[in-house]
Amino acid sequence: MASIQKTADAAAKGAAADRQTAMGVLAKASRVELQAAFDALDNKPAVQPVRGPETGLVMVRGRIGGGGAPFNLGETTVSRASIRLDDGTVGHGQALGTDGAKARLAAIFDALFQQPAHKAAAATLLDAVTARVAKEDAEKARQTAATRVDFFTMVRGED
Repeated sequence: MASIQKTADAAAKGAAADRQTAMGVLAKASRVELQAAFDALDNKPAVQPVRGPETGLVMVRGRIGGGGAPFNLGETTVSRASIRLDDGTVGHGQALGTDGAKARLAAIFDALFQQPAHKAAAATLLDAVTARVAKEDAEKARQTAATRVDFFTMVRGED
């Protein structure tokens, strides 16, 4: 009996990790990408608002050198929304900035990601956003590498 419970707990943790990853990708999606994916849905779900969309401030924390003590860097605006589909599935969406419609669309796709019937459509969107973000990161890394300066020590010959 204990092994069945451990298996169920591991599956729940795996599903929660998948959803957490999906929500992170949805937060990086643009409103245009989200709207296009929503417009492409064959059976658009009936959506009821639970909360928001609403905009507020959150404190951004940083660390010096990546391992130092945390400090408050400043505040940034964030929008969030929660929705419920007709079958009771609840979705949450967050996005930097003041675009409440983007947060609402992200919440819709979070809810769809939780449903086996719509998971493929949500996964297609997530794959497209992940590819775009990876391409942008690679371009930024390429541009940064172009400005890299290698310092070296020169021997002056006065030994």
